[in-house]
Amino acid sequence: MKALLVAECRGGEFLESSYELAGFAAALGAESVMFCMGGDAPPAFAGTLYQADAAVCGEFNPALHKALLLQVIDREKPDLVVFCHSSYGWDLAPRLALALKAGQVSEVVALAEGGYVVPACNSKLRRTVRPSTALTVVTLQSGAFPPLKEEGAAPPIISLAPPATEGGMEFLGYEAAEIGEVDLSRAEVIVSAGRGIGKKENISLIADLARAMGGELGASRPVVDAGWAPHDRQVGSTGQAVSPKLYMACGISGAVQHLMGMKKSDFIVAINSDRDAPIGEVADVLVVADLKEFVPALIAQLQV
Repeated sequence: MKALLVAECRGGEFLESSYELAGFAAALGAESVMFCMGGDAPPAFAGTLYQADAAVCGEFNPALHKALLLQVIDREKPDLVVFCHSSYGWDLAPRLALALKAGQVSEVVALAEGGYVVPACNSKLRRTVRPSTALTVVTLQSGAFPPLKEEGAAPPIISLAPPATEGGMEFLGYEAAEIGEVDLSRAEVIVSAGRGIGKKENISLIADLARAMGGELGASRPVVDAGWAPHDRQVGSTGQAVSPKLYMACGISGAVQHLMGMKKSDFIVAINSDRDAPIGEVADVLVVADLKEFVPALIAQLQV
């Protein structure tokens, strides 16, 4: 099996998340080659690197990048084309799959039974997908596969000439995300609320625990989407990535999207009524209890 890994660069820098593509290929036992638009320095990757000039083609130009990838695919004949599940991958992967008449599997989080595991029902369930086409395009959920760096590797580089098409798009640059009132990345203690808290009124209970712990209130995406907490409190792939000394997850099931935002925490305590919740697999301490009973009791002890 051969995989074409579509790495990402930003401002000339190779993104660390792209090494997760190599980790995925290794988990499959696949031979791999890599495509990258730009990059001031070659990545720590031992396979062949196909590279185009970002100054000419732009770091984001789907039509041009698709045309370049089609050249590489015609030459390498891969079985898989692998993207990160990022804004770049979301945009380019389906364009490429359509052009190739290939199956696409989005947001892969694991491998199982000869297929790809993807989340379902708002990440409450998982299902295994087996593509029926010879060539498959996949996107990988960030943090799902361990990054693989081959330090000291000097990949042979094949430079790609710009295709004839112009793409009808001009890349202007990147716009920094708006900074909210709270920077959770600096907090040493974070107490986060998940959908398991039950209702909006119970946010105040988790906020009280955060204050008693001398920390900040965090939240999972479903809580933010429901309007129970502001977006600048969200932890996860579409929120903030945090690495506190203590992370307390209250009523959070442990979807991959949330775990990728808090997995670097020094110590993780999970409070959940479900002892089989996925969060228990990463927690240092799992408290199986009713939040509405346990949290007030914990606050009372902290205030003694």
